[in-house]
Amino acid sequence: MERTVQEIGLSIKRLQVRHHRALDTALAPLGISLVQWDALRHLDEHPSASLHDLAVLTFQSDPAFGTLANRMVERGLIERVNGAGRAVRHRITAKGRKVLKAAYAVVDGVLARSFSGLSAEQIQTLGELIATVLRSEMPMARTPHSY
Repeated sequence: MERTVQEIGLSIKRLQVRHHRALDTALAPLGISLVQWDALRHLDEHPSASLHDLAVLTFQSDPAFGTLANRMVERGLIERVNGAGRAVRHRITAKGRKVLKAAYAVVDGVLARSFSGLSAEQIQTLGELIATVLRSEMPMARTPHSY
């Protein structure tokens, strides 16, 4: 059965929502949410990133990421360190690193179960197809107000 691009787009969104819900549930025993895991993961991968950079990486606004960072500082998962000039950077604490390490195993398990109906080759093909779509530039939508 041939699917329309709308059906495919909706299927991608449904899978994303399913992953978000499953990951939030699975990460809860570690005391973190999917959003907090994502923040820890990006901070670990980009230790010198600014708050703005981390907000962009985690698909959040600067104020939203600032609020998230405050909560994570309060919980001892990350700490603030002085950067160049007035810049403030964030760094993962030992506690945050321990939680992140445990979370990686949880996330891998959830995603492995989600994709268990696919062969290893199909998973790689899916990844390649998604990467191809993401590499293509999507033109900006023109609205009546943009003329």
